[in-house]
Amino acid sequence: MSVRTRFAPSPTGYLHIGGARTALFNWLYARKHGGSFILRIEDTDRERSTRESVNAILEGMAWLGLDYDEGPHFQSERFERYREVIHRLLEEGKAYYCYCTREELEAMRAEQMARKQKPRYDGRCRDRREPRPGVEPVVRFKNPLEGEVVVDDLVRGRVVFRNEELDDLIIARSDGTPTYNLTVVVDDLDMGVTHVIRGDDHLNNTPRQINILRALGAEPPRYAHVPMILGEDGSRLSKRHGAVSVLEYRDQGYLPEALLNYLVRLGWAYGDKEIFSIDEMIELFDIRDVNKSASTFNPAKLLWLNHHYIMHSDPLHVAHHLRWHLGRLGIDPAEGGPDPVDVVLAQRERCKTLREMAQGSAFFYRDFEHYDEKAVKHLKPQALEALKRLYQRLRDLEDWEPEPLHRVVVETAEELGLKLGKVAQPLRVALAGCAVSPPIDVTLHLLGKEKSLARVRRAIAYIEKKADQD
Repeated sequence: MSVRTRFAPSPTGYLHIGGARTALFNWLYARKHGGSFILRIEDTDRERSTRESVNAILEGMAWLGLDYDEGPHFQSERFERYREVIHRLLEEGKAYYCYCTREELEAMRAEQMARKQKPRYDGRCRDRREPRPGVEPVVRFKNPLEGEVVVDDLVRGRVVFRNEELDDLIIARSDGTPTYNLTVVVDDLDMGVTHVIRGDDHLNNTPRQINILRALGAEPPRYAHVPMILGEDGSRLSKRHGAVSVLEYRDQGYLPEALLNYLVRLGWAYGDKEIFSIDEMIELFDIRDVNKSASTFNPAKLLWLNHHYIMHSDPLHVAHHLRWHLGRLGIDPAEGGPDPVDVVLAQRERCKTLREMAQGSAFFYRDFEHYDEKAVKHLKPQALEALKRLYQRLRDLEDWEPEPLHRVVVETAEELGLKLGKVAQPLRVALAGCAVSPPIDVTLHLLGKEKSLARVRRAIAYIEKKADQD
């Protein structure tokens, strides 16, 4: 039997971190076993589902590199199939029309709670034969009244549900639209899903879905319910804990490999190993090794991982993602300036995110309007002679490479009897507009001779103007 997994998000928002981890676990399981990974969009909630959310899900999946073999399938395009199954269940006496009004249901629940019973539908329409004038009925599944449902969960182990505790759930609303527990069963059946890997908040739905599958004469898939992700304060991960959308992490400058590596370790481990390539994840991942307990999201650990990947990934690959962030700043690196690969090599030690790298490298590609307020202290009259000497030497330098550029700065400091920092730092501020940049020789080299000389001239003019004003 070929393994077939699926990821089935609802397009009512972005692709969040929990959903991305679920998608990753399904993707890894399918890839490990040579199976198929299906993307299904559960968009039957017409009021809340949006095209923008669909696009955000697809964009997030593409950025993470979680390619799917089938889909995306849209539930909204399968309503006829759902109606067919609902009709079949009604015809076979495995479902029935329920004419209870909202007021009657609320009164029923209130009575049950007064008796300290668990609120549930009591089946009063289960054997009803006659319609009720003026009431549009829902359709309920006729759940077995006896016996039990055993879920041999790949993560949680054996979980038993007694049928007498499961009420007759609604499978079609009064307007005829199918409900979640019906659509997901039909889809998993029609798409041949063999393994359902999803959050443990769905565990209580599982016995109901198994009973519907068996009513349709189908064998249920294997289930694996993974624990939720918590914030550092122990509550369920939400917006207040920071970025929870996959695309927010892209926008903040994380590499997709770093986020995937972090997500796979949320609840799963392989010894003490922390760093996993995609191929290693596929080879080593086993859904049975996922912990039963919830995992805590640690932003600092993710940031550490991201820096590791920036440092050790192929610079060409990092540069590919850096270009996107430069573009977000209105910079087209193809129009001039250093090769982004060289920028990555120059900046990767000090930058933990690509957004930080792009912002810290913008000066290579475009002029800055003002000197940084904290850095301008280095452009004092005392620095004027050093900048003038540097300008003359740099103007006459023919070999614009890091080593001779470094010699120019060192020899200028020696000639003036100054510490290297007293020469290099004013030069850095002149070139970058701030007090932070790659090593000064690398900065000069990447900026190029023409831009470097122009910016040194600008700094000299700035100091002279300030001196005249004072």
